Amino acid sequence: MSAPNAGDTAWVLVCAGLVLFMTPGLAAFYGGMVRTRNVLAMLQQNMIALGVVSLTWVLVGYTIAFGDDAGSGLFGNLELFGLTDLKVPPAPNLHVVDGRITIPTLAFVLFQMMFAVITPALVTGATAGRLRFGGWVLFLAVWSIVVYAPIAHWLWHPGGWLAKFGTQDWAGGLVVHASAGAAVLAVLLVVGRRRNWPHTAAPPNSIPLTIVGAGILWFGWFGFNGGDGLQANGLAAQAVLNTHLAAAAAMLVWLALERLTDGHSTVVGAVSGAVAGLATVTPTAGYVNAASAVAIGALAGLVCHFALKLKYLLRLDDALDVLAVHFVGGMLGTLLLGLFGNRGVNPLGADGLFLGGGGGLLWRQLVGVVSVVAFSFVLTWLIAAGVQALIGLRVPQADQERLDQAQQGADAYHLGGVTSLTAPGAPRRRTAAAPAGEPSVPPGQRVRVVTALLEPDPAANSADLRDALLRAGAISVIVSDAAVATTTPQASLLPRGYWQDQPLAARLRVTVLVGADGVGAVLDELDRMGARRSDTFVQEAERVQS
Repeated sequence: MSAPNAGDTAWVLVCAGLVLFMTPGLAAFYGGMVRTRNVLAMLQQNMIALGVVSLTWVLVGYTIAFGDDAGSGLFGNLELFGLTDLKVPPAPNLHVVDGRITIPTLAFVLFQMMFAVITPALVTGATAGRLRFGGWVLFLAVWSIVVYAPIAHWLWHPGGWLAKFGTQDWAGGLVVHASAGAAVLAVLLVVGRRRNWPHTAAPPNSIPLTIVGAGILWFGWFGFNGGDGLQANGLAAQAVLNTHLAAAAAMLVWLALERLTDGHSTVVGAVSGAVAGLATVTPTAGYVNAASAVAIGALAGLVCHFALKLKYLLRLDDALDVLAVHFVGGMLGTLLLGLFGNRGVNPLGADGLFLGGGGGLLWRQLVGVVSVVAFSFVLTWLIAAGVQALIGLRVPQADQERLDQAQQGADAYHLGGVTSLTAPGAPRRRTAAAPAGEPSVPPGQRVRVVTALLEPDPAANSADLRDALLRAGAISVIVSDAAVATTTPQASLLPRGYWQDQPLAARLRVTVLVGADGVGAVLDELDRMGARRSDTFVQEAERVQS
């Protein structure tokens, strides 16, 4: 073996770091789209994969995936258990390594580890609000060994049966996305649906968090697809370029479809399309040219957008559309390689149908899809059912909408609508506050409490609201969040074109303490701000001695 190439080694190590970064990116992407009270649970379900799967990979996952073939093409032997007797990593016959591996074995181990980590984490988006943490940890450990490692051996080890058959998967259309998507199908059968699904849904708690997560995923995907040739060369550049172009094309197509079908092009739709394009180009990134990558991305935006309806057809409560984006995208990209494959880009690839290669590659890709999906689905169902019977995988129904408190005893946010009201004036340093004036109504004198509900928009400026009520004679003003029952439910836009009818509408509750002679003026001001008299109450009160 020749001496390790410093440039190739550095590139693969950088790519390993980029793929690692995708796991917290996925956590943020999913975390922003779940209920406010389930954010911490979602973040933890993703981050824990970095701990659990990293150890299972070093102990036994790597040797099953990349140890010498046991003779059947199904899995490697256990000679590399615990990495105690490392050998030169196999030269993947689907990747570009000029004659010999030119990176250290441990760099290859680390790079492949990050793929093993993020793959089962994809499942959490589908099962949002329903996973018991202990059961999920056990599921992660078993699945990464029993399902992921053998599939990686099938496709990415020269002795794997699908590799010898001629099925191609550049960076994980089958190994990552199709296997995780099939796992979603199986796990959803075990954990079931959320309460009242599909008649209820929840808006995302933080779209900005989702966008940040999507940006991290897009950035990390350059390492996900760019490092699989194990060399810093022209093919790596081609794979990175293809990755970006497919995401861009899928984003634009998704936005156009949103505009046509829903009347709005949304930022959540933009990143959903981009991720669909990234997932779809993954199996093809090192085997096609730039023009083909654009076409693959455009098809991803089209097909994955319409695949959003898949969960309703299957009656599966896929909370964040993992099936439409990752499962359909991974399978679609794998099959499209049979059309767009180009040996001119990668001599170790094969020409697809559109490049004069006939239907042979497409057939081999189809066999790969069916085999991986069937294997992952069956084994995942057995693992999930076993975990459910042993320690439980599904949380009690009462905890579904409060996982953060139930599992961590904490909340992600401590914010209210009142604190978000705008006020005039530029930011300035805090100065000593002037002493508060004496109340205009002496203790013991009877006063009135006026309570009204306001639309948030007319009362958006906190200073105007306060000043108007004080001029009318208010002694004190308290504003809090409220919700009122509506006779006609309000339509609310959810991510990816979904809508829900919201029977409770947001309001601001304004409570005003005022002397008896000022009640009329306060009511007039509240009327001017849009309060309805039917929702306004006046009560007698008495100021107490402090």
